[in-house]
Amino acid sequence: MPDGSSFYVTTPIFYVNDVPHIGHAYTEVAADVLARWHRQRGDRTWSLTGTDEHGQKILRSATANGVTPKEWTDRLVKEAWEPLLETLNLANDDFIRTTEERHERCVSRFLNDLNEAGYIYSSEFEALYCVGCEEFKPESEIVKGTGAFEGEKVCAIHSKPLELLQETNYFFRLSEFQDRLLELYESRPDFIQPAAARNEVMSFVRSGLKDLSISRTTFDWGVKVPWDESHVVYVWFDALLNYISAIGYGEADEKFNATWPALHIVGKDILRFHAVIWPAMLMAAGIPAPAGIFGHGWLLVGGEKMSKSKLTGIEPTQITDVFGSDAFRYYFMRAIHFGQDGSFSWEDLSARYQAELANGFGNLASRVIAMVIKYFDGAVPELGELTAADQAIIDRTNTAATKADAAIERIAIDDAIAEIWKLVDELNGYITEQEPWVLAKNEETKPRLATVLATAIQGLGALAILLNPITPIACEKLWQALGGEGSLAEQRIADAANWKGAGRVEKLAALFPRIDQEVPETPTPKGA
Repeated sequence: MPDGSSFYVTTPIFYVNDVPHIGHAYTEVAADVLARWHRQRGDRTWSLTGTDEHGQKILRSATANGVTPKEWTDRLVKEAWEPLLETLNLANDDFIRTTEERHERCVSRFLNDLNEAGYIYSSEFEALYCVGCEEFKPESEIVKGTGAFEGEKVCAIHSKPLELLQETNYFFRLSEFQDRLLELYESRPDFIQPAAARNEVMSFVRSGLKDLSISRTTFDWGVKVPWDESHVVYVWFDALLNYISAIGYGEADEKFNATWPALHIVGKDILRFHAVIWPAMLMAAGIPAPAGIFGHGWLLVGGEKMSKSKLTGIEPTQITDVFGSDAFRYYFMRAIHFGQDGSFSWEDLSARYQAELANGFGNLASRVIAMVIKYFDGAVPELGELTAADQAIIDRTNTAATKADAAIERIAIDDAIAEIWKLVDELNGYITEQEPWVLAKNEETKPRLATVLATAIQGLGALAILLNPITPIACEKLWQALGGEGSLAEQRIADAANWKGAGRVEKLAALFPRIDQEVPETPTPKGA
C-alpha cells in the first residue's frame, strides 16, 4: 500500500439554479470516500467541490425570481449547496465558487495566455443551443420534438426546444488537439474510466473535433473576456478552470505544483467536457493532463433518470433525516457498481439498512463489546493459543485491508466495501460458531473465551479503521467504545490488521438504531 503519495480529487462544480438531489450527492460522497481513504493511507490529499454560478440559465432563473444573478446564487449556495456538506458529512478541503475573485482572476489569466499563444480567434457562428446543457448541440444530440414540441428540434437530454444562436464569438482551436488527445488516451489506457466511457470518448474524438465557441454576447452574466469586455466567457470554459483556480494556478505555484494533477469524478453526462475539452485546454496552456477522469453512471428512480418534472427527484435530506448520513453514504457506495447506472428504491435502502448495517455490523459490535463488559468487566482479554478459526479471522482482516485498498486504487468503491464486508460476515459467523456465551459458563473454557473475544475485538478495531471513510459517524462511536487511542481518521489503512485493542471497552449505543417510521414508496414516473 503506497504511503505519502499526492492525491487530489474533485467533484464537478454543480450548477446552482436548483436544489441538490441525490444524483449530486452520489458524486459528492464518492469523492469524499476516496479522499478519506487516501488520507488514511498517509497520502497528501486534497478534496475539492463547489458551485458553478455563471451562464444564461442562472441569469434567467434570477430574472424570473426578481433578483440579480449574484443575489440569486448567494441565496442558493447559502440555503442549499453549503448545507449539503453537512447533510452528507463531507470532509472536503475547499469549496470553490466561480463568482469568487480568485477564480475570475484565473480565468482571465488563462484566457490571455491562450490568446497570446495563438489558440483563440474570432469568427461568426450559428448553431442550435440548449440552455439546460449550456452547450451548442452536435447533430447526435438533436432529436425531433413530440407532443407540445412536435415539429421543433429538441435536446436529446432535456427534451426541450433548442434555440438558434447567431453570434460573433471567440473560438478555441480545439480541432488542433485531436491527434494529441488520441495519443493521450492510447498512452494512458486508464486515463478515462470505466472502459465503456473511454471507448465512447475515443470514438467521438476520432470522428473529428470542431473548434469551440468560448464566448457569448447575448447576455453579460459571466467572466468578461479580458481583451474584449463586450463578451463573457462560455460557462463551461469558465467552470472547468475551477480545478486549477482553487489550488492557486498562477498565484501560488508551490501549492499548485504540490497538488496537481487531479482525479475528476463526474457524471457520465458531462464526461465529454472533462475528457476532451479540458485536457485540450491544459495542453494549450502547457499544463500536465489530469490524473484521470472517472465517469460514473446515473441514478435511476422508477427505471428512469431522476427528474423533478416526473416526480422522481429526491433530495438528500429526505433520506438522511430518516436513516442518517452514514446509511446514505453506505447504501449508494455499496448498492451500485461504481461506473454503471444504478437504481434507487426506498425498499432496497430500508432492507439493506436493517440487514447489513443494523443487524450485520451494528449488532456485531454491540454483542462483542457487551460480552467483554459482562464476562471480563470491560477489560479486553489476552489472546491465548490460536485455533484455525481464530487464524482465519486474522487472515481475513489482512485480506480485507489489502484487497479493499487495491479496489480503491482502481476506483471500485463498491468492491472495496464488499471486501471489508466479508470480514463483517465472517466475524458474525465466528461468534455464532464459537458460542462465547457457552464458553463463559465453565471456568475451564474461560481461556478459550478470552481468545475468542480478543480476536473479535481486534476485528472490530480493524472494521472501525477500514469503514471510517464510508461510515465515519458510526465508526467514531465504535472507536471510542473500543478505547481506541488517537484520532480514528489518522489510523493507517495498512495498519488496520495490526490493531490489538486498547485495554478496556465501554458500553456501545446502537450504531444503527431501529427505524420505526414507514419509508415512502418509490415514485413512478409520469406516463409510466
